[in-house]
Amino acid sequence: MSPREQLNYTEIRIATLVWQGCTNPEIAGIVGTSEQVIKNHLRNIFDKLGVWSRLELALYVASHGGPRWAESLGGHSASAPLAAAATAGVAD
Repeated sequence: MSPREQLNYTEIRIATLVWQGCTNPEIAGIVGTSEQVIKNHLRNIFDKLGVWSRLELALYVASHGGPRWAESLGGHSASAPLAAAATAGVAD
C-alpha cells in the first residue's frame, strides 16, 4: 500500500485544500470543524506521507496528479467538489 492510500477521505480532502492554497482557518470553515482539528489532521497526514510541511504536502499532491490525485485513491472523485468548496469558503 502506498503512503497516500493510507489517507482517509477527510485527510484527502484536507490535503487537496492545502494544495489549493487554503489556510487552516479556511479549511476549518469548509470542513466544518475547528482549526485545532485541522492541525491534528495535518500532523497525521504529514506522518502518513512522510512530509514535514504544508509546502511539501502541496508538492506531494501536485506530483501525484494535482486535481486528479484523489481519483486514483479508490475512485474518490473529490477534486471538483473540493475546488468549488474552496472557492466558496474564501471570502472576498
